Amino acid sequence: MKVKRLGILTGGGDCPGLNPAIRAVVMRAFDFGYEVLGIKDGWAGLINGDFEPLNLEMVRDILSRGGTILGTSRTNPFKKDEDKNRALENFSRLGLDALIVIGGDDTLSVAGKFFREGLPIVGIPKTMDNDVPETDYCIGFDTAVSVAIDALERLKDTAWSHRRIMVLEVMGREAGWVALYTGLAGGADWILIPEVPVDLDEVALNLMEKRKRGRLWGTVVVSEAVELKGALKEEGTGEIDEFGHGRLGARGVGQVLSREIEKRTGIPSKHAVIGHIQRGGSPVLRDRYYPTRFGISAVDLVHKGGFGLMVALKGKEIKTVAMEKVVGRVKTVPPELYEVCKILFK
Repeated sequence: MKVKRLGILTGGGDCPGLNPAIRAVVMRAFDFGYEVLGIKDGWAGLINGDFEPLNLEMVRDILSRGGTILGTSRTNPFKKDEDKNRALENFSRLGLDALIVIGGDDTLSVAGKFFREGLPIVGIPKTMDNDVPETDYCIGFDTAVSVAIDALERLKDTAWSHRRIMVLEVMGREAGWVALYTGLAGGADWILIPEVPVDLDEVALNLMEKRKRGRLWGTVVVSEAVELKGALKEEGTGEIDEFGHGRLGARGVGQVLSREIEKRTGIPSKHAVIGHIQRGGSPVLRDRYYPTRFGISAVDLVHKGGFGLMVALKGKEIKTVAMEKVVGRVKTVPPELYEVCKILFK
């Protein structure tokens, strides 16, 4: 199949690294003489036929910008048959020969369904949660963790000054990668992730023993998805997106954990929620380098006719994997890795 017009969209939550990937796609497409159409606001743009032609001058200087110049949304075109049909019709109406989709599990699951409907699609993994399977890296993760580490370091100052425990709640829907890396690299006294059942008595005992040894303050990192008695259930937040996800930040896990720590230890405790601050800002090195590599590799796949595939990082090499191996699965933190981190909870 000869490709003349290539579409690209970014779906799901925004994060740093999307613009470097878009830039690389446009620049590599130029080598093959492809026209590139940026589909606006994720799958909503394909449903509504909302697009913008992209050229070299439009993307040349977006490498350092956070977010996505194309816009994004959590739209699910398979929620309604009419939306799916409109998306298919607009793919043809716009004269697209292929589509590059940048997103996490939800966005890529839609891409996989459209591929089965006959659309020539290539995927790029993006999520600050780092939970897309079959790849060692997802766009946005490194910057999000770097921002969270900076927040934890700042909380250490007030924890030390007031002789208290500071709890930092970070994002992470089903996997605790952000919490784990933040706590590990930021030197937290304890880390709580959704993959491991919480033992509050164990946490409290650890903090009290440290206090007896003269450490009068401490920090704890918790993922927003951790199950704690007293926190709101996901279905109780009242906000459900088109993929059936509730707003986990409304559950108040950090607040509940802080209250429980103070009740069990008698040590004054406060909490902070970093929230969407993790999603913004200029991308760090890896969120410029690998999105660039991903974007180039995705266009190369299009050129070779490698549709239904996602580019992935395996070790230090860019590889490809069938999208059907990715959709419907989540890459979670292995229990043995968490046990390694517990060695540092001294």
